[in-house]
Amino acid sequence: MLEIVYQDDYLIAVNKPAGMLVHRSWLDKYETQFVMQTLRDQIGQHVFPLHRLDRPTSGVLFFALSSEVASQVMPMFAHHEMQKTYHAVVRGWIEEAAVLDYPLKEDQDKIADKFASKEPEAKEAVTEYRPLAKVEVPFSTGRFPTSRYCLVEMKPKTGRKHQLRRHMHHLSHPIIGDTTHGDGRHNRLFREHYDAKRLLLHASELSFVHPFSGEEITIKAGFDEVWLRLFGEFDWTV
Repeated sequence: MLEIVYQDDYLIAVNKPAGMLVHRSWLDKYETQFVMQTLRDQIGQHVFPLHRLDRPTSGVLFFALSSEVASQVMPMFAHHEMQKTYHAVVRGWIEEAAVLDYPLKEDQDKIADKFASKEPEAKEAVTEYRPLAKVEVPFSTGRFPTSRYCLVEMKPKTGRKHQLRRHMHHLSHPIIGDTTHGDGRHNRLFREHYDAKRLLLHASELSFVHPFSGEEITIKAGFDEVWLRLFGEFDWTV
C-alpha cells in the first residue's frame, strides 16, 4: 500500500519508497513491484507519470489521472514551473548556502546507450543548496579518527539525469548511499554503524500553481524510518 500525499480530480501524488521502480523496465526485468501498477490497483484507475524519481530515491512522485491532464501538466515540469525540494546526507561539512551552475553531460546507460554514436553535449544544470545540520561521528574512514556529515536541502533548477547526485559529487560532498557517484567507505560506515542501506536522498516537497484551479499547492512527503532513526541519532530536526 502506497502512502497517498495528495489527490484531487486531476492529480495524485505518493510518497515513493526507496528501492521501488516507477514503472516496468526491460533493464530490470526481474522486478515485480512498481509504483504505477501498485497505485493503479490501489485506487482502481490508470495513472500517468508526470516526472521520474530514481529507483533509490524516495519522496514525492506525481501522476495525472488522465492522459489529457498529463499532456497539460508535463510541460510544467519541462518549463521548471514545479519547485522541487530535496534533502540529502552528504560527506563532509558544507558551510554556507550557494548555487552550483555546472553543466552535465547526459548520463548514458551501459545497456540502453551501448550503441549511441556520439558523445552527448553538456547541458545547463543548476542546483541551489544549503546546509541544515552537521554531525561528527566517532568512526574513521581514513586518516582521521572521526568522520563528518551534513544534512543538506537542495532545490534543482534544471532536471538533468542524476543531477543532484552528480552535483554533490562534483563538490566533493557525495550523497551517502550513492553507489554510482558516492564514496564506498562512507556508504559502508552508514550501513555498518547506522543500518542505513539506502541512498540518503529524499524528494521532500513539490510546490506549484494548480493548472486548473489556479491555487498554490505544496505537497510534502515524510521521511522513512531510516531517516527518522538518523535524525534521532544525530539530534537533527527538519
